[in-house]
Amino acid sequence: MELAYYSDYAVRLVNSEEPARGKDTLTSVEAVRELFGVNASAARRATEADVTRFRSVRSRLRAVFEAADQGDETLAVALLNSLLLEFPVSPQISGHDQRDEDGRPLWHMHLADHPSNATSGYAAIAAMGLAFHLTEYGVDRLGLCQAAPCRNAYLDTSTNRSRRYCSDRCATRANVAAYRARKRLEADRSDSTGRAADSAQRTSASGERRAEVRGR
Repeated sequence: MELAYYSDYAVRLVNSEEPARGKDTLTSVEAVRELFGVNASAARRATEADVTRFRSVRSRLRAVFEAADQGDETLAVALLNSLLLEFPVSPQISGHDQRDEDGRPLWHMHLADHPSNATSGYAAIAAMGLAFHLTEYGVDRLGLCQAAPCRNAYLDTSTNRSRRYCSDRCATRANVAAYRARKRLEADRSDSTGRAADSAQRTSASGERRAEVRGR
């Protein structure tokens, strides 16, 4: 399992809530278990008590993304370090019985958690995965969608650090909104220019009439 996979734990949990839209899908133990994805054995540890605990960790992870989005690297790192201290993991080399075409084990780093509950296990993996991503790519690679009111979290893996939206859907929506805004601005400017021209013409005509009257 690649370390990049672990960072997705943080994104999935943060995006289970959309504060600006008043949406929250983390309302049951089933929703908690779905966050684990293919890690079924870990998901089975979840109980109703984990719903509240998961929400607490979610708020702390979102705070990391918010600090990064605001350019406060020191705060983002401090918040993430506090999670790493509270929810530790043990790195281990694992092969999961997978072998290459020559029969050699496909070794890779695995994060082994030793949780007292499902929340601790999930938080440990999410925090460590996010830490790997941050130290490998930079704090500015942790983003919040710029297509208001979305604000979903995402991890920027683009080559030129250009990602601004959590999905193609939000990118399209933002581009359409920007296009319409430009068209409205152009129309307003055109109307303003037209009204100014009309006013100038009326002023000129009025001046010419006054001149004619004086000339008589």
